[in-house]
Amino acid sequence: MTRLRCIFALFCACCVCFISHSAFSYIDHELAVVRIMDKAAGKTQLLTFPLNQPIQFDGLVLNARTCKQSDPFDAENFFVFIEIYTKSDGRVFSGWMNRNEPGQNPLQNDAYDVWLERCE
Repeated sequence: MTRLRCIFALFCACCVCFISHSAFSYIDHELAVVRIMDKAAGKTQLLTFPLNQPIQFDGLVLNARTCKQSDPFDAENFFVFIEIYTKSDGRVFSGWMNRNEPGQNPLQNDAYDVWLERCE
């Protein structure tokens, strides 16, 4: 009886480890794709750029540190940790952006709006 309990406990532990591991798996990507709206011009532009390499767009400097996709078996979602600087104000945003909830953490300043489209 004791041996049966040990086997059952080991089985339960393995199931818990397997389920918890798969529930929090992400796919790392090398490119971030963001949309920038220039409010003065009334135009949007899609930018694709590599991680950890700052790029300049008009008065903004963007540097994506990591870009992740949710598990393909879950609802598709993308997350990016990005830092955004302006020449006049320095760092204006540093944090996570979530594609499925663009209003949660976008950059919204006087001249530009920036939000995540996807990771590639």
